[in-house]
Amino acid sequence: MERTLLEAGATLLFWQKLVILGGWVGGVILLAEMVGQLGLADSEVVRKIVHIGIGNVILLAWWLQIPAWLGVSASLLFSGVTLLSYWLPILPGINSVGRQSLGTFFYTLSFASLIGLFWSSLPHFAVLGILVMAWGDGLAALIGQTWGRHPYQIWGMKKSWEGTAAMFLISFMVAGTVLSALPTQEPIWVVAGLVAIAATILESCSKFGVDNLTVPLGSGAIAFLLSQLFLA
Repeated sequence: MERTLLEAGATLLFWQKLVILGGWVGGVILLAEMVGQLGLADSEVVRKIVHIGIGNVILLAWWLQIPAWLGVSASLLFSGVTLLSYWLPILPGINSVGRQSLGTFFYTLSFASLIGLFWSSLPHFAVLGILVMAWGDGLAALIGQTWGRHPYQIWGMKKSWEGTAAMFLISFMVAGTVLSALPTQEPIWVVAGLVAIAATILESCSKFGVDNLTVPLGSGAIAFLLSQLFLA
């Protein structure tokens, strides 16, 4: 009897966690769709609301101690949905049908990759990679488009020094904050600076939305490797 009650309690807790995560993701998407449908912002701002908002679900998953298999499975499921959304009007405010970028697909795939690599034993590196992508890449694009006055080009891609500087500074702060959760007194902010440099280079040089994969994977992997050298 007692064992049955414990199992029932564990099952209920699992579903509660799932509802919280699903509610967050659904709420962000609903908010973005409403903003787009009401004409309160252009399509790029709508996409960045989703980009930043859904990225923060990794913090909820970390806090709720979501198992790795669930994180990978959910991420792969959403990857399939985002692929379909490029040809079907599933998420019209987030993707334009036929849009020449797989950024949203790479975004969800990065969740699956980082959770699969790090979640079971080193979740902070998955969190770091996702948040660098969500906040760094997301805000860099908005800042560059809004306040960018000093443009440059890499491989035909138009960038601005203001957006690039924002990418570095935000990535630096995100990486340093996440690494501060580690039980060490070693040079955390040196590692954060090197991660930020790498993330900024990857964001600047990536085309067709692949930065949504290279930035989080690169940031998480470099943070892990440097932590083995400096923070161990």
